[in-house]
Amino acid sequence: MTPTRAAMAVVVREGHVLLVQRRKPPDAGLWGYPGGHLDPGESHETGALRELHEETGVLARSIAVLDVLEIRAEGYAFDLAAVLCAHVAGEPVAADDAMAAEWVPIGDVLARRPPMSDRVDEVLEAALRALAR
Repeated sequence: MTPTRAAMAVVVREGHVLLVQRRKPPDAGLWGYPGGHLDPGESHETGALRELHEETGVLARSIAVLDVLEIRAEGYAFDLAAVLCAHVAGEPVAADDAMAAEWVPIGDVLARRPPMSDRVDEVLEAALRALAR
């Protein structure tokens, strides 16, 4: 199976990280970063910012690609870029394929509360290391 190119926005602000509760598989009902498929020719950064705005209404600017994760599960295959972003404007309102969108305390994410997709905590740790540089 050829993996689908995708990107997700990792937005950290004031001790919180922006997460959405997924509406669709894979990971329906779980919390993770706003993100989704890239359009043809779209960069990781542009796709992450577009998906962030579509799913939450939040505007941000990209800082760096943290990693590209290989996600293989439930008949899905994604090469998913985690893009560190800086909040510019807006408060999250769930839209598109997000059932909910919230600023979640960093400590809760690192403790894997609420129920989350795989590696959400690992991606946050990478984001925090990048922001500390």
